[in-house]
Amino acid sequence: MILITTAGKVGSETAWLLAKREVSVRVLVRDPEKATALAQAGVEVAEGDLEVPATIEEAMQGVSAVVLVSPGVEPAQEINVVDAAARAGVGHVVKLTSKASPDSQIARQRWHAQIERGLAASGLPHTLLRSNAYMQNTLMLAPSIARTGGFASSIGAGRVGMVDSRDVADTAAAIAADPAGHAGKTYWLSGPELVTYADVATALSRLLGRTVTFRPQSREEDEAAMVRAGLPQPVAAMNALALSLFAEGEAEWLSRDVPNLLGRPARSYERFATDHVAAFS
Repeated sequence: MILITTAGKVGSETAWLLAKREVSVRVLVRDPEKATALAQAGVEVAEGDLEVPATIEEAMQGVSAVVLVSPGVEPAQEINVVDAAARAGVGHVVKLTSKASPDSQIARQRWHAQIERGLAASGLPHTLLRSNAYMQNTLMLAPSIARTGGFASSIGAGRVGMVDSRDVADTAAAIAADPAGHAGKTYWLSGPELVTYADVATALSRLLGRTVTFRPQSREEDEAAMVRAGLPQPVAAMNALALSLFAEGEAEWLSRDVPNLLGRPARSYERFATDHVAAFS
């Protein structure tokens, strides 16, 4: 049995892929009703909360591997999972992470570094999957495109090795199902090319059959726009900071790890946008 700790975009896709391969998989969720589609696909749904260790302990029963992924990346939540996995004698943990560093300006990256230290200290065999920015994040641009014919960001001309979260899920599923040879390894997951937001506008213009424009704006304007869109101010500030660092080259890296691990090319942004053109429309 493989346990996936949440059912966000990566967790849900990983669970679905494992179920499709007829691998026993369980997903831990706060609200089982939101995981109905996964249950219908053959995924076992366990109700629980990463802040309630007893529910994690219950979900850990009979588990051989864990895919550690959580939406908020609060260190205590994932460390609760690591502790429970160690007590249960789990054979392998696959942790979804990023370009983590204890000295990063971005709180999310510092939190990942703290969780990674806890995972290393646990003695559990594990694999780290360091993902570049998700292509799926650009779906948040859709309302602005519909309303104004374009979008704005403080990313400027920053080039990003964007990765499709479906490729991240596919990698996590492959390693969790067959972890032999992956213990102690760190893989860097990116798409096949560096992408700018001007490239995003060009791709969407071609697919939508109308001009989509990209407008540079300040970090402060980014933060204010995210707050207006409903993000809590601390999260908006962290995301705006990340985008401004992308403008300086923070995410300007590529890796061959996705094709090397999966035996197929990583999805391009053009492929991602084509698959999600209805959402941008």
